[in-house]
Amino acid sequence: MPPPRGARPMNREDLKKNPISKGLVKRLLTYVTGKYKVLLGIVFFCIVVASVTSVLGNMFIKNLIDDYIVPILKTKEETGAADFSGLLKWVRMVAVLFIFGVIANFFQGQIMLVIANNVLRNVRGDMFKHMQTLPIRYFDTHSHGDVMSHYTNDVDTLRQMISQSFPQMMSSSITIVATLAAMIYTSWHLTIVVLLGTFTMIFLMGKIGGKSATFFMKQQASLGDVNGYIEEMVNGQKVVKVFTYEERAKKAFDGKNEELCQNATSANIFANILMPIMGNIGNVLYVLVAFIGGFLAIKCGLSEVITIGVIGSFLQLTKAFVMPVSQVSQQMNAIIMAMAGADRIFKLLDEKPEEDDGYVTLVHCKKEGDTLTEVPEEEELSFKRAHGGKDTDGKTSYVWAWKHPHQDGTLTYAEVRGDVRLFDVDFSYDGKKQVLYDVSLYAKPGQKIAFVGATGAGKTTITNLINRFYDIADGKIRYDDININKIKKADLRHSLGIVLQDTNLFTGSVMENIRYGNLKATDEECIEAAKLANAHDFISKLPQGYDTELTANGAELSQGQRQLIAIARAAVADPPVMILDEATSSIDTRTEAIVQRGMDALMEDRTVFVIAHRLSTVQNSKAIMVLENGHIIERGDHQSLIAEKGKYYQLYTGAFELE
Repeated sequence: MPPPRGARPMNREDLKKNPISKGLVKRLLTYVTGKYKVLLGIVFFCIVVASVTSVLGNMFIKNLIDDYIVPILKTKEETGAADFSGLLKWVRMVAVLFIFGVIANFFQGQIMLVIANNVLRNVRGDMFKHMQTLPIRYFDTHSHGDVMSHYTNDVDTLRQMISQSFPQMMSSSITIVATLAAMIYTSWHLTIVVLLGTFTMIFLMGKIGGKSATFFMKQQASLGDVNGYIEEMVNGQKVVKVFTYEERAKKAFDGKNEELCQNATSANIFANILMPIMGNIGNVLYVLVAFIGGFLAIKCGLSEVITIGVIGSFLQLTKAFVMPVSQVSQQMNAIIMAMAGADRIFKLLDEKPEEDDGYVTLVHCKKEGDTLTEVPEEEELSFKRAHGGKDTDGKTSYVWAWKHPHQDGTLTYAEVRGDVRLFDVDFSYDGKKQVLYDVSLYAKPGQKIAFVGATGAGKTTITNLINRFYDIADGKIRYDDININKIKKADLRHSLGIVLQDTNLFTGSVMENIRYGNLKATDEECIEAAKLANAHDFISKLPQGYDTELTANGAELSQGQRQLIAIARAAVADPPVMILDEATSSIDTRTEAIVQRGMDALMEDRTVFVIAHRLSTVQNSKAIMVLENGHIIERGDHQSLIAEKGKYYQLYTGAFELE
C-alpha cells in the first residue's frame, strides 16, 4: 500500500524562515511584471501623478496662507476692503490639480484589477499544469484537501495583495519620497523631528511584523490541514455514519480547528495592533511639529523662515508622510499572509516532476506481410470505420507498434504484442518497509494472469509498477522484450487499459465519460464499447440515455452501474494490455455474471492482469499467482493449484478467507 496521505507538518526550520524572503518576492514579481510591463508602467505613472498632486496640494497651503490669506487680512485691516481674485485663481488651480489626482487613482485601480486577475489565472494555470507532471507518490502522500487549499485559500491571499496591497505599497513609497522632499524644501528643521518619529515606527513595524509572519505561516499550514481533514470526512461520510464515528470525527476536527483558530488569532493580534500604534505615533508627531514649529518661530527668531504658512503646510505634510507609513503597516497583514500563501504555492511548483527518460514511443503502423510502416492515427481510424470497426481486410492490417530509435540514428518498429515479464523485482514505497521480494513472472500475449492474496500482499503494487506509477528498486520489467524504463511513460500507459476498484466518473454526459478512454472515438464506437461491457441496456433506460448528465462522481448511478461505465471506458481505449483491479468487486453476483461475459469479450486476444477476491472470476486464468507478504508463494492454473492443496486450495474451499 502507498504511504499515508496528509499535510506535511511545519517543522522548526520552516518557522524560522522569513516568509518575505528576497527570493520569494523576486519570484512573485516575475508573475506580476512578466507580461504586464506596459500596464505596470501606466499604473506607476498614475500613482506618481496621484502622489505628486497630493503633495503639491499640501505645499500650496503655505502659499495660501502666506501669499493670499495673510495679505488679504492685512489689506482689509488697513483699507477695510479685500481682493479675493487671487485666492479664487489659486482655488481653481488646486481643484484642477486634485481632479488629475482623482483620475489617476481611478485608472490605476482599474488596471491593477485586470493585472491581478490575469496573474491569478496564470498562477492557477501553472499549478494545474505542473500538477499533471507530478508522480502518483505526491498524491499518495498529500491529502486532496490540502492540494485544493493551494488553489483556493493560497491563491486568494495573492488576489488581495496584488489588487490592493501591491498598488498601495507603490503609492505609499512614492508618496513618502515625494513628501520627504517637500518637507525638506519647506523646513529641514521640522523634518528632523518627523524622521525621528518615523524611525520609531519602522522599528516597531519590524518587530511586530516579524512576530505576525511566523503565525501567518502556521495559519496557512493549519488551513491546509483542516481542508484535508474535511475532504476525507466528506468522502468517507458513509463510513463515519455506519461506525458511529461522529463524536471522534468531531473531536479530531475540533483539535485541528482550534489549532487554526489559535494561529489565526495570534497572527491577527500582532498584525492588528500595528495600525493603532502607527496612528498614535502619527498623532504625537503632529502635536510635536505644531509645538516645535511655533516655538522656533516665536522664541528662536526664525519667524522669517518658519512662518504660519510653513507650519500649516508642514502639519499637512506630516499627516501625508505618516499616513503612507501607517498604510504600509496596515497592509503588512495582507502581505505576510500572501507571502505565506505564495510560499506554499511555490513549494507545489517546486515539487520534482515525474522523471521520464524513456525514448521508445507508441505509434500506429500499417502492416503488410512482415513490413511495418508508420502512419497517422487518422488513417487507421478511417480504415477501421470503413471496415465496420475491424483493423484488417485480410491483406492489410493496422497495429500499434513500438518505435525504437537507436544510437546510430536508425529506427526499428516492433508490433505491440503484450508480452510482459518481471525479473527478480524488489520494491519499497518509502525505502524502509519492503513490499515486494524477488518477484518474477511472465504474461505471454493473450494470457490472463490473476493475482490473489490477502490485502497488503502486494497485488496492486505489481500493477502500479507495470504502469510505472512507481519505479522498482531492483530487478527488471520488460514489455515486448523492451525494458519499460526505455518506454516513454505516456506511451507505456497508453498501451495499458485499467479498471480500478474505485471508479472515478467526471462531470459530463455518460457518452463523454466513456469517450474519456479515447477522445477520438465516435458515438457509435462508444456505444459498441458499452455493449461490450453490457452497460448499454441500463444506459438506454436513463432519462436522456447516453446524454444523461453525471455529477458528483456519478452519484445518480448505483456503484455497479458506475463500474460498468468504467469498463466501457477501458473498452473504447482498445489497449493491448488490460489491468482489472477488483473490477467487479462493486457488482452483485447476478450482474457479475453478465459483466463477466462482456469482460471475457473485452479480454479476448489481450494480455490481462486480474486482481480479485472472488476466486470464481479467475478460474479461467492461464496462471494464478498467490501472494503473501510480498512473495509469490504459489503459481499455476486453477486445477494444478487445487491439486497442490496449498494456500489457494484453502482460499477456494473456504478453509482460509481473504482479509
